[in-house]
Amino acid sequence: MALTGRAALVAALGVVVVLVAPRPGAALAGVCLVLAAAILVDLALAGSVRPLRLHRSGETLVRLGQRATVELVVENPGSRRVRGVLRDAWPPSAGASPRVMKLDVPPGERRRLTVTLTPTRRGDRASVAVTVRSVGPLGLAARQGRHRSPWAVRVLPPFLSRKHLPARLARLRELEGRHPALVRGQGTEFDSLREYVVGDDVRSIDWRATARRHDVVVRTWRPERDRRVLIVLDTGRTSAGRVGEAPIPLAGAAANGGGPLVRSGTRPVPGWPRLDWSMDAALLLAALAARAGDRVDFLAHDRAVRAWVSGSSRTELLSSLVNAMAPIEAELVEADSQGMVAAILARAKRRCLVVLLTDLNAAALDEGLMPVLPQLSSRHLVLVAAVSDPRVAAMAASKGTAEEVYDAAAAERTRLDRRRITARLRRHGVEVVDAPPDDIAPALADAYLALKAAGRL
Repeated sequence: MALTGRAALVAALGVVVVLVAPRPGAALAGVCLVLAAAILVDLALAGSVRPLRLHRSGETLVRLGQRATVELVVENPGSRRVRGVLRDAWPPSAGASPRVMKLDVPPGERRRLTVTLTPTRRGDRASVAVTVRSVGPLGLAARQGRHRSPWAVRVLPPFLSRKHLPARLARLRELEGRHPALVRGQGTEFDSLREYVVGDDVRSIDWRATARRHDVVVRTWRPERDRRVLIVLDTGRTSAGRVGEAPIPLAGAAANGGGPLVRSGTRPVPGWPRLDWSMDAALLLAALAARAGDRVDFLAHDRAVRAWVSGSSRTELLSSLVNAMAPIEAELVEADSQGMVAAILARAKRRCLVVLLTDLNAAALDEGLMPVLPQLSSRHLVLVAAVSDPRVAAMAASKGTAEEVYDAAAAERTRLDRRRITARLRRHGVEVVDAPPDDIAPALADAYLALKAAGRL
């Protein structure tokens, strides 16, 4: 049972009556008796919330930054009208609206309510409970009950870097020779024969075909197809650092890893974690590699395997990847590089391109990846991609006050450490892409195309 605001108002009026009555004691007893009787009658006439039946329908998948609609059907099999309010409880990051709705369901009928979700974080967002408060006809008392009506919506990564895909696909078509260009695609996989024209590489002349046709004939090549690309996502503590400015607000900007650029005191608080920027770059690379005819696998690892996607067709690849990435969160533990390399070698038996999305943190790499890197680079072509923090460059350029000078010195030390670790990686034959958040996805795609054009896959 619950009392309403109207009951409190009636009680207040009763107090006024008692104060002005010539016999306050008798008036107080009378007011209390009348009020109690009215509340009991109102409670008895209120519709019961216990027999209500709740059914859900609607969307189960939504991209971060978009909206999802979930419908809730309330069926009243009882004999009394249920009139009051309904609260559909979701986690705050689900962005449910409205949170409280008016409800009026006559006996034997049903009503359909609509809840709009605007999520602010990736992952699975599930409904908690539905609370119904049925008010009596006098509005003095209400019956309240809680129901379970489970429903979950998976919030997928937004894949904002898809805007870079058309330009990279055009470049890929040029490499394969399927786009009008002055130069045929280069590579190491034989494509076709054609007549020699001025400017062709004489090393491409096919002398046997030339002898048969009595005309100079050259071979054309295209980038290799059906190669394997293994994208490895480091989900350790370094991936939790927030960098750049979030194009889509995430929940808890100043507290738990996401949100638009806001200010705390005099220092800006950045937006997305490195993990989200890395996921965006991985999706662009996967889409490009699938269009190029390569097979793409995905591995997320810190101290254990968090996700593994393998064997997806080109049409199903992106769907499989975003579903696997959605629930992944950065773990505040040091990544086990030895275990990660072992997991890669166990899954990649033949030579392939291993794209490791991590951070160029000198201390973490010196103690983790560098000792086991030769095991990986000796069997596979390795490309390390890292998201740099644009605030470091801004701090290095700002030297107006004494505090800024110290900040600039620290920023320069950080940049020097990243250049040093990059040089060490390249000495081991590892390709390195180090770019700010907005550029990491296209830079990684360009690096892949460069390897493709050079015939190194």
